[in-house]
Amino acid sequence: MPIRIYDTMTRTKKEFVPLNGRKVGMYVCGLTVYDRMHIGHARTFIFFDIVAKFLRYSGYDVKLIVNITDVDDKIIARAANEGVKPEIIATRYASYFIEDMNRLHINSVTMYPSATEHIGEIIEIVRTLESRGHAYAVEGDVFFDISTSKNYGRLSGQSLDQIIAGARVEVDKRKRNPADFALWKSAKPGEISWKSPWGDGRPGWHIECTAMSIKHLGETIDIHGGAEDLIFPHHENEIQQSEAFTGKTFVRFWMHAGLLNTSGEKMSKSLHNFVTVEELLSKYTPEAIRFFCANSIYRRQIEFSSALLEESEQGRRRLLNAIASVMSSREGEGGEGIASELLENFREAMEDDFNTRDAIASIFTSLRRASQIAEAQGLSASAKEEIISAVREINSVLCIFEQTAFSHQIDERLNELLNLREEARRRRDFSAADAIRREIEELGYSVEDTQQGPRLKRKSYS
Repeated sequence: MPIRIYDTMTRTKKEFVPLNGRKVGMYVCGLTVYDRMHIGHARTFIFFDIVAKFLRYSGYDVKLIVNITDVDDKIIARAANEGVKPEIIATRYASYFIEDMNRLHINSVTMYPSATEHIGEIIEIVRTLESRGHAYAVEGDVFFDISTSKNYGRLSGQSLDQIIAGARVEVDKRKRNPADFALWKSAKPGEISWKSPWGDGRPGWHIECTAMSIKHLGETIDIHGGAEDLIFPHHENEIQQSEAFTGKTFVRFWMHAGLLNTSGEKMSKSLHNFVTVEELLSKYTPEAIRFFCANSIYRRQIEFSSALLEESEQGRRRLLNAIASVMSSREGEGGEGIASELLENFREAMEDDFNTRDAIASIFTSLRRASQIAEAQGLSASAKEEIISAVREINSVLCIFEQTAFSHQIDERLNELLNLREEARRRRDFSAADAIRREIEELGYSVEDTQQGPRLKRKSYS
């Protein structure tokens, strides 16, 4: 079955056919680096990491670009507040951003280019737009003239009048039209700036993505993604300037992840209602955070709270228990075909617009059936090996289980500890037995003493 993607532009699911055979150019808008990444950002980046990994799993050669906005009003304001240069703030938080991405196993990114590395390309694009009548300079600023655009508002599904009436447009009486947007901003005294044909200044927000995407992926991108709050004005304006510059279709598939809300409101730094990835990783594993984000339809907004994350983690632990149950089940003759079912259902869910929620649900279903067969008649050695191999294959895309979940070395250590505990209990050394139990619990398991003997079980989250 071909991969089908919901395209924001057409509001339909379309069969995914890249521009250049099996090569895929993919661009995801990254972070403005003036603070730590929060879980709302992470949801978007985790999803697109899964998209890139699944496309590679499906045989595509993916080049994924995630940009870093390292010059911006917010960076300048934070630098002024701390009494340091903007470059110090940008470098600090860019480093934190990449560190947090790596800690969340978001390792599919090919490159993290930054705006300040592309000033030359940005100036050249703005000069070209001005020479073609798509842009005009006023007192050192350069604005894109929206009246020269075709079908402005087609991505957001709004008319220009609706956009001007209700959306985020910068008020400036020097503009020819209210929706015109800045391509280049003149520098205020003491601000970071670069020399340009219009005087010292810096790039506007939208133009950096056009410059970086064209340089690293070409004039037409297969997939452009980001959170849904970027549809307008950022992505709408990207389309206008990019297509005016190249004369070509800018993006073939637009993908947008739903927002993460807290108490019904969008999680954002401006509302001070966010939780940083750094904070969460002090309490939860990366796999737990990825599971929470992946166990939903990516286009839908979801609510976040510690209670919901803990509830999600309990579900993940049930899956880990099922994996452990399969690995430690008695040998028999059953279970053939479950591995094929696992992989087939996973692919079917993911090929339908990267439906990670159904993909995870299918793992639950197959592992539950494997556990029932194991209980009734046991699993054959080959079936057991194939099931675990299939789950590992799926996990290479989703990254929702720790590698220790598949570790035979851990199994051997647990069995060794279990035997040592039984020996301590037989000699009535309960202090030693309790110490061994605690060591078992540190490996993520609890011990259940049954009439048939002790049994290991993965601990539920608490």
